[in-house]
Amino acid sequence: HVQLVESGGGSVQPGGSLTLSCVASTSAYRRGCLGWFRQAPGKEREGVAYFYPNSERTTYEKTAQGRFIVTQDKDRNTVYLQMNNLKPDDTATYYCASDPRRSVYCGSASYDNWGRGTQVTVS
Repeated sequence: HVQLVESGGGSVQPGGSLTLSCVASTSAYRRGCLGWFRQAPGKEREGVAYFYPNSERTTYEKTAQGRFIVTQDKDRNTVYLQMNNLKPDDTATYYCASDPRRSVYCGSASYDNWGRGTQVTVS
């Protein structure tokens, strides 16, 4: 079981940047997938980016392409979501999730370890 804690959320003006952190309790997360998701009020949760910790490859959803970047600090068991050129539509609670099992495509992984989320407000 991997425990995850997100941080780094806050309020920012349109066009601004924020970097979210996701700290994992164990390095086991690196065996599988780590996803970033978000949920806006009244909307369903949606995927943002899917990270392959072992290869450090990332697949981005269309809303994140060209603006968001996922990076990793293995020494700290931490994965970051750098968000640039933020828009009001990016306002949401952001979550990271882990599926420590290997997966060919992390976009369809069975994420069963979730953090509590961090709020991002763009206005």
